[in-house]
Amino acid sequence: MGCNLRDLANADNTTMEAMKGKKVGIDSFLLAFQFLTTIRDRSPTGDGGPLKADNGKVVAHLMGFLSRASMMLSKGIKPVFIFDGKHPDLKKDEMAARRERREQAEAEWKAALEAGDFATAQKMAQRCVKYTPEMVEESIEMLSLMGIPAFRAEAEGEAQAAVMAANGQLDAVATQDWDALLYGAPVVIRNFTTDGSKRMGRVVRAQRIELEQILKDNDLDRDQLIDLAIMIGTDFHPGIKGIGPKTGLKLIKEFSTIEAVCSAKDKPVPERLDEIREVFRNHPVVEIPNQELVQGDVDVEGLKKFLIEDRQFSQKRFDNAMELLEQAGLVRTGGQTSLFSF
Repeated sequence: MGCNLRDLANADNTTMEAMKGKKVGIDSFLLAFQFLTTIRDRSPTGDGGPLKADNGKVVAHLMGFLSRASMMLSKGIKPVFIFDGKHPDLKKDEMAARRERREQAEAEWKAALEAGDFATAQKMAQRCVKYTPEMVEESIEMLSLMGIPAFRAEAEGEAQAAVMAANGQLDAVATQDWDALLYGAPVVIRNFTTDGSKRMGRVVRAQRIELEQILKDNDLDRDQLIDLAIMIGTDFHPGIKGIGPKTGLKLIKEFSTIEAVCSAKDKPVPERLDEIREVFRNHPVVEIPNQELVQGDVDVEGLKKFLIEDRQFSQKRFDNAMELLEQAGLVRTGGQTSLFSF
């Protein structure tokens, strides 16, 4: 989840409706994991894993993307789904730690199943889900059949979206990852796809955060914000011991750079500091022409085959999505205006 900049941000509540007509880059990996951990087998003797079709194929991710993407389009949003590519080498320790936690959870999950402890099994199942390369390709294929731009980033998905937004190709980045701001996203929207839902008894609200506002409110430039984040801790460095957001902000405003802070406070300078800075300042991206970011019409027959014939989606679920896509004016078949014209 990168660096938590919540204490620095003056976030404004917003809604999906507020982004009508806007092109929004969707950090798709985080979204996929939400689907895989929430759309799952909760039956009394279920294993708690992501929901599967009768043929054994996991379909939870596709159900989630179909529902959310259709909803966005029905509200006039122009989504661009961006999936992670190859993680930077600097992130290998973080990825190894995540893998270790997942493997431990998987061992506990299997042990609970063998013991018939389905309550524990379902709890642990959420911690060991995997979003496989095959699932990624399925997701991209389905979204493409819906006419939605979808592709893999060169590296981090939220970074690709941030750079594209900074270059004017996107109006905002929808992600839970604060790091998008470090990559230069002018506008980040958190809780974008869960606005209005309930979590822990509270209603979740989408929040709009603007990079320029953070810099202005905290009297920082972007390089200082990046240094502050590195001191607090990111996916690429655990941070400097004893420095949290408030202390870090005070120190970076006083000394301007990490090197100066470390010198003044007798702290070791983070290893590979310049490389970490470069990841945030000039993240590698895939160059996407503007014409490939245009929403197209839905391939109704292709989508129907993909979902109903090949993955056993119900006709009702398919029709519900089609109705939302019809609202967006994206459903056409031959000379017929739409499936719902008669």
